[in-house]
Amino acid sequence: MLHIYGRANSINVRKVLWMCDEVGEPFTREDWGRGFRSTLEEPFRSVSRFGVVPVIDDAGFVLRESHTIVRYLATKHGRSDLYPVELKARALVEQWMDWAASDAYVGIRPVFLGLQVKMAPFKDAPEAIAAGIREWSGQMQRLDEHLAEKGPFVTGGAFTVGDIPVALIVNRWFTIPFEKPELPHVAAYYDRMTERPAFRAHGRNGTP
Repeated sequence: MLHIYGRANSINVRKVLWMCDEVGEPFTREDWGRGFRSTLEEPFRSVSRFGVVPVIDDAGFVLRESHTIVRYLATKHGRSDLYPVELKARALVEQWMDWAASDAYVGIRPVFLGLQVKMAPFKDAPEAIAAGIREWSGQMQRLDEHLAEKGPFVTGGAFTVGDIPVALIVNRWFTIPFEKPELPHVAAYYDRMTERPAFRAHGRNGTP
């Protein structure tokens, strides 16, 4: 059985938990990371020396990096509807996964660590938080415009693995309290994602 190393309140672990539910992959999980056992300790280091969650062990095959794990599980289960085989369709999916991990996350990090986690030095850096809000808001406005033009999902008419990291960012956006612009298409997307039981379990569950 698939074993997942990582705390269930981690946004990256939640991507994998969501994907497991989508494809019907049974799993066991143990808590590692912030607030639980340190990933610098054994036995985590014996599994991965990179010190980040999630990590999976699939019958001896060890894999880290949440987006890679999500794609691995989609391919393992033959879910080309979620992770297309055709080159251009797959590239569009991966483009959104990369956006969620890079451009979108630049602004999220100081806001989340400062307002939600209240981690030093972010909690005592209002200018950094304000800059993060501006950056994050700009990225979300781009997402809103994209969904208006090419939605209802990030790659068009169907749900794919590209929606998993994006929808978790959207959940974090609506869950952390700060002043936000009106984004009607993102709000509609959030409600659309909530129709999926796996997102209700691992996304819109009260955890940013």
